[in-house]
Amino acid sequence: MLPVQRFQSFDGVSIAYRTLGEGWPTLLLHGFLASAESNWFLPGIAQALVSAGRKVIAPDLRGHGRSDAPSDPTAWPADVLAMDQQALVTHLHLTDYDLVGYSLGARTAVRMMVRGARPERLVLAGMGASGLMGAGERAAMFEDAIRHGDQAKDPRVGRRVRAMMTAGDLRPEAMLGVLNAFVPTSAEDIARIDVPTLVIAGQRDDDNGSAEALAGMLPNGRAQRVPGDHMSAVMEPSLATGIVGFLDRISR
Repeated sequence: MLPVQRFQSFDGVSIAYRTLGEGWPTLLLHGFLASAESNWFLPGIAQALVSAGRKVIAPDLRGHGRSDAPSDPTAWPADVLAMDQQALVTHLHLTDYDLVGYSLGARTAVRMMVRGARPERLVLAGMGASGLMGAGERAAMFEDAIRHGDQAKDPRVGRRVRAMMTAGDLRPEAMLGVLNAFVPTSAEDIARIDVPTLVIAGQRDDDNGSAEALAGMLPNGRAQRVPGDHMSAVMEPSLATGIVGFLDRISR
């Protein structure tokens, strides 16, 4: 396993990250209840990017993986995940870089854009239009699952969420903090994201809305589908191929 590096975010919370390779910096943001290891290294996506001549920077988002997981509600202000990653960009002195996010990571990437981040290229994976503009129903589903497990309104979701939390050694208070920090993004703000953007999702993944609808809202967006659903698509080799192909093609 790669050595873990750390930096102190804007409020003193310790954020862990790993780097691999040399070349164009590519910041990878993982999904909810996941980690850099499970989302990027285990499926081979990070390694594929390195083989294409890139340096990957893969943090564990606040509350996940090796990063701090504060239980104090004041540690979870609105947009805190985006603020952390903007602090990481500043810490690493990144001026030219690409930004890639899966699910929660894609939401975080968009919030970074709204807050002024300017990567050269953007990949939003496992995300659709409605997931960005209004996450209330999905956030409520996760909150119910975190609080009640197999007694949740949808016991299957409750069991799956609890299993993922156990596997990732995730603290319930921190995961609720992540959900409480969600900020919806307006259609007007989405339309202002003008960098070349790939919206890529599994063929059976509309958990966060339509990838095609989101791509259509972006001035320089395109959509791509790969096999799988929201949970399985990340392990599909075609997801890595699609991400690498887009970034390589657009950078030429």
